[in-house]
Amino acid sequence: MMNTSVVEVDIAKTETPSPAMILCSNPANGHALGQVAALSASEVDAAVESAHRAQKAWAKSSFKQRRAVLQHILDYLLNNADELCDYIVQDSGKTYENALLGEIFAACNKLKWLIKNGERHLRSEKVSSGLLMHKKGRIEYRPLGVVACIVPWNYPLQNIISSLGAPLMAGNAVIIKASEMVAWSSSKFQEITNQALEKEGFSSDTVQIINGYGDTGAALVRSNIQKILFIGSVGNGRRIIEGSAKNIVPVVMELGGKDPLIVCEDANLDKAVHSALGGNFINLGQNCIASERIIVHDKVYKAFLEQVSTVACALRQGPPQKDGNVDVGAMTSPLQVAIVDKLVKDAIAKGARVICGGAINEDLQGNYYPPTILADVSPDMAISYEEVFGPVMLIMRVSSDEEAIALANSTDFGLHSSVITKSRRRGEKIADQLEAGATCINDFGLCYLNQDLPFGGVKYSGFGRMNGRDGLRAYTNQKAVLSDRFPFEIPPKLFPVGASDYDVALASTRMMFSNGLIQKLKHLCKLISLSLKKNG
Repeated sequence: MMNTSVVEVDIAKTETPSPAMILCSNPANGHALGQVAALSASEVDAAVESAHRAQKAWAKSSFKQRRAVLQHILDYLLNNADELCDYIVQDSGKTYENALLGEIFAACNKLKWLIKNGERHLRSEKVSSGLLMHKKGRIEYRPLGVVACIVPWNYPLQNIISSLGAPLMAGNAVIIKASEMVAWSSSKFQEITNQALEKEGFSSDTVQIINGYGDTGAALVRSNIQKILFIGSVGNGRRIIEGSAKNIVPVVMELGGKDPLIVCEDANLDKAVHSALGGNFINLGQNCIASERIIVHDKVYKAFLEQVSTVACALRQGPPQKDGNVDVGAMTSPLQVAIVDKLVKDAIAKGARVICGGAINEDLQGNYYPPTILADVSPDMAISYEEVFGPVMLIMRVSSDEEAIALANSTDFGLHSSVITKSRRRGEKIADQLEAGATCINDFGLCYLNQDLPFGGVKYSGFGRMNGRDGLRAYTNQKAVLSDRFPFEIPPKLFPVGASDYDVALASTRMMFSNGLIQKLKHLCKLISLSLKKNG
């Protein structure tokens, strides 16, 4: 799951008038796309209530029915990939290749995993009853109710589909608040879930995609929901938590990163270079798991810089078409372009060396910042510790593994990380010391694609997990159940209290938990003596 940076609208503000319209335009050329209604607080509440009504029926659905709905969604993505990519590209400015692989492929991967594995992880699970041998224990994974997902603009389709999959499989209704930056495309994606649910006889209100500004998000956070998934900035994450406190609603937070990619001196340079290029310039760096900091050992620093700059400086940028006319497209948000430009200018003023890019592309009409490489970046530059969320590769030089690890761990973020080395032992040793929710050895970002792995961060990158068994079960009430093992009953007689009950309890406790057979036998004899005395 990807996320946005610091340009999100403050969800705590409510000054946006309602009814309101969101004016949508293509970031690659500025052309108008249309208007989408922004929901008011009362409309959000109405949507939540309709979701609760729909969820009552959906909660009773079989796993077979849930798989069928997810399969319909998967089939829709595959059968309408061209049209969906058109929507994505026009609304986000990204290339068709990224729309297909970064959104359609990623969403299909998520759905396929849920279809195959969802029931296995959500079935009632037998567990030991411990000391209570006359009982049987099990854990049941019950749906929570209505789950709210507040998602950003960098992956318009993937953020929506991947966010709704797990809570839907777990039996919840889902309301998704999409970013106003991509309201035009997200409003069209509603048809995907409508068709899938209606084919299986369920209300389309089970999944609702709503649009709006900060007040819409704030209303959703404070509404009658049972869980929140938020993907976005640290600042807005804090506001989400403040809003969720009203109804004590649990949250899953994915708040971005400042991911390091460590290149050891024994690394395969071709692998290192292309890992760095992919980690930085896919979707123009508008990824929470972008490898923003390339930490290179001194012995290969020059060779790495020459090789990576040869490719990066030749990348083509412009309005995307399906014929592969450009390597990278436009950025989605003009505000984010300004943030990137400010950070780059600050770094240059403090001594960073521009290898390519380094300034807004004024030759193109749209939100364009070119692929940029900054060398000799030092830790005192703001760009070295603030999330850029744009196409800027920061190359930092170190002389040892220890220095590389310390530098990698020096920021407030800890989402993803990578290390490139030919030594398996060395890679594992470095990975073990990186403060991050995930480490990918000899590649970048692939931990997210492995749906069996949990995805999430540490430090300011958030808490809670998406993906995998833990990410799926996060949308359930894990209910403990203890039932009888035998057909006969053993009354738990605790009252009235007898004169020797304390001594019996003490002997029993010591017998069960003491170390060593001799001690256990000693307390067993004491227990037998007390029992004989009591019954005598």
